[in-house]
Amino acid sequence: MPGGGKYGRKRPNTSVIFDYVLLRESNRTRTMAVLGKEYKEGEVIFHQGDVGNTMFVIQDGEVEAVAESHGEEYRLRSMGPNEFFGEMALFEKEVRTATIRAIRPTRVLTIDKKNFLGGIHEDPSLAFRIVETMSHRIRDLTNRLASYEEDGQQ
Repeated sequence: MPGGGKYGRKRPNTSVIFDYVLLRESNRTRTMAVLGKEYKEGEVIFHQGDVGNTMFVIQDGEVEAVAESHGEEYRLRSMGPNEFFGEMALFEKEVRTATIRAIRPTRVLTIDKKNFLGGIHEDPSLAFRIVETMSHRIRDLTNRLASYEEDGQQ
């Protein structure tokens, strides 16, 4: 559900990332129609355990992040236009921690580390927005884990 989380918090405005990428890319290609890659409903963008070196910004559509553990699949969140995912790959050389799948037809932009760092150089508030979003996600998952453990003890 773009715009709000399970606990009623508004998601941080990440459109600055989207705007920055669109500006840079549209200057190169002259048309936004060809930007991004399109995924069909149910199509996987990347799998948990994949090695990654890019992040993604959703132009249009909706994706879900799911984690697999002990043969079970757990939905972590859904994300919509102007939201990003896969950013941990720019900071760590670790495998992807979740599978990202399109819930409906979706178009995403790919951002590599060089372009990400260029964006931060041009607009340092971009780094703050990324950290803010990551902080919100950690808090949401912590609250969900606490609720899960409380439910399990009853």
